[in-house]
Amino acid sequence: MANASIAVGTLDRPVRYGSISRDRKWALRWSYFFLVLFAAFFLLPPIYMLITSLKSSAEISAAQNPWWVYAPTLSNYIELLTQNQYLIFFRNSALVSVCVVTITMLISVFAAFALARMKFWGSATIATGVFLTYLVPDTLLFIPLFKMFAFVRDWTDIELMNHWWTMIILYPTLSVPFATWIMIGYFASIPKELDEAALIDGATWFQTLTKIFIPVAMPGIIAAMIFSFTVSWAQFLYPLAFTTSTSELVLPVGIVTTLIKGDVFNWGQIMTGALLGAAPPLIIYAFLMDYYIAGLTAGSTKG
Repeated sequence: MANASIAVGTLDRPVRYGSISRDRKWALRWSYFFLVLFAAFFLLPPIYMLITSLKSSAEISAAQNPWWVYAPTLSNYIELLTQNQYLIFFRNSALVSVCVVTITMLISVFAAFALARMKFWGSATIATGVFLTYLVPDTLLFIPLFKMFAFVRDWTDIELMNHWWTMIILYPTLSVPFATWIMIGYFASIPKELDEAALIDGATWFQTLTKIFIPVAMPGIIAAMIFSFTVSWAQFLYPLAFTTSTSELVLPVGIVTTLIKGDVFNWGQIMTGALLGAAPPLIIYAFLMDYYIAGLTAGSTKG
């Protein structure tokens, strides 16, 4: 009887392993199918933008295959990069983004450390409120901001409208809440023994933050910085509503307002400007993607 059971078990194993192997093959096939579908859905638009940027205006308007370049040209890139306007837009966006990232990190790191490690009455409620603030759409915020700017102008004679540096004041309202929420999750995932040992050794809370938590939480800080940069670089509504002069525009609004004149669309330069504008975030994500993923997933490993 024992030999029979061993024989039956021996016969069952190839079938079981074969079933697992077949299931794995089908899972891989479906995974590759959806991966290709996902890649096609998200890569076709930038590929089409690249193809269009290499065409002349005559070829774009001609009734030809839109996915093929018959006479490649770099004239759109040359014309755009030699225009002083586009360089001004790029400079404004770069200055605004760097300043916003700096302000966001100075606020969010200290706020997240206080809410995650320095427990006090109402800290959990405040942390939840910070995240709920991020969920408020910016389309609902720019009208109250208009009222606030008018109030500042009436009381101080300081005109905040139509200045590129005004975006440095506005963008942190979008970046600080989410960056703080990311940092709260990362700080909360760090073992409590670290700060307890530092406090026992006589370190202050500031020393604990700067010498222990910031080096350990660097992936989370980088993730928050990438998010803040992306928000400030790609924001469209606020600069469209608060700036009008060409010299004060940032890149997303400048491309649309200067390259679209009435019902005339300069598609070649529009696509070129969009590709050049997408290059800085693309480069940052390419080199720091691992840190970004680690920072966003840090809260899931708490404890």
